[in-house]
Amino acid sequence: MITIKFLGSILLFFCDTFGNYGWAILAFGLIVKLIMLPFQMKSKKSMMRTQTLTPRVKELEKKYKGNQQKYQEEVSKLYKNAGVNPMSGCLWTLIPFPIIIILYRVVQKPLSNMMGLASEEVTSLTELLTNLGYFTASAGSRSSFYDELRVADALHGHFTEILSNPAVTGFADKLRDIDFNFFGLNLSATPKLFFSSGGFTWSAFALFLIPFISAGVSWLQMAMAQKNQPTTDAQTAQTSKTMNMMMPLMSVWICFSMPALMGVYWIEQSVLAIVQEEILTKIYQRQVDAEMSGFLAAERAKEEEIERRRAETERLRADGKTQQNTNTSKKRLAAAERNAEEQRQAAARAAERAARGIVEDIPPSQVGTRRYARGRAYDPDRYADEASEAERPSTVEENEE
Repeated sequence: MITIKFLGSILLFFCDTFGNYGWAILAFGLIVKLIMLPFQMKSKKSMMRTQTLTPRVKELEKKYKGNQQKYQEEVSKLYKNAGVNPMSGCLWTLIPFPIIIILYRVVQKPLSNMMGLASEEVTSLTELLTNLGYFTASAGSRSSFYDELRVADALHGHFTEILSNPAVTGFADKLRDIDFNFFGLNLSATPKLFFSSGGFTWSAFALFLIPFISAGVSWLQMAMAQKNQPTTDAQTAQTSKTMNMMMPLMSVWICFSMPALMGVYWIEQSVLAIVQEEILTKIYQRQVDAEMSGFLAAERAKEEEIERRRAETERLRADGKTQQNTNTSKKRLAAAERNAEEQRQAAARAAERAARGIVEDIPPSQVGTRRYARGRAYDPDRYADEASEAERPSTVEENEE
């Protein structure tokens, strides 16, 4: 409610400044676009960076085709190393929708949400205009949905007369003269079939065109965005194609069910989005290409080095050679040297005893220099004896024979 009142006060300020609701709604749309611009610039750059990584992601998908978990890990690592968040580009595109919903509430009830009239004051003003013959309440709950808007329009036509009427003395200071006429169009009216009103008028025909203009501009905006950011994923491409068809059709339906003010706002937002898309694409294209090409070159060089080392290790293993790992810690190297020295000393002692004719008793449990590595009770023939016993015939079978 607070947000609606705040937005309503902004629209009322623009109405007082420009003296027209049409210019007020356009000024409001421009302000919204300017406020959102820094966030949308960041979103645009993030989406372009993500798009640049698409070929690399396809390579990883092919490389780890049979291991989805490893593929996800490598893709996440790629985005992290590139400093890219694939979801950041989608977040800011959702913010305009709550703004449109709030704006719709303000447009629907200008007496309550712009002028700040209480419900009983709205009722008094409506009854006054009805009694004077300037307003006729709509029949049906759906038709009366925009009665406040129609009352505000009727108030504009007789503002001086109504302002001096004793019935509005208690809230006359809240009333505002809002002009809904914009280039000959009454923006408080809802677009409808221009030939259903009984006669052709240019204003009715122009209102009828607003939903289709909105749909056309919306389709152009989405088509240009898809052109600047093509996708190689067949499923994503099909989804984008479906959205390009559905969203404009939805805008036609919405514009035919709302006052023409909302259609004008929607058209302005789509036009500004097209201009923004073209400008930001030109600004960021070279910058992102240079930045991401360097990153991808470094990633491929790193992968080639890893592959080269792997191939070298395989070659040395095939030749029976070993290569010291330079990444081994000093502690492990020292332990390996001590073990090698113990083995050398044990071999020297064994050779010396053999030269003196001393036969050393080596238990079967000994492993290297550790005499009881397998345990003192280790018997290498234990399971062999059990297997032989299992193969022998039973005593009963021997007696029967």
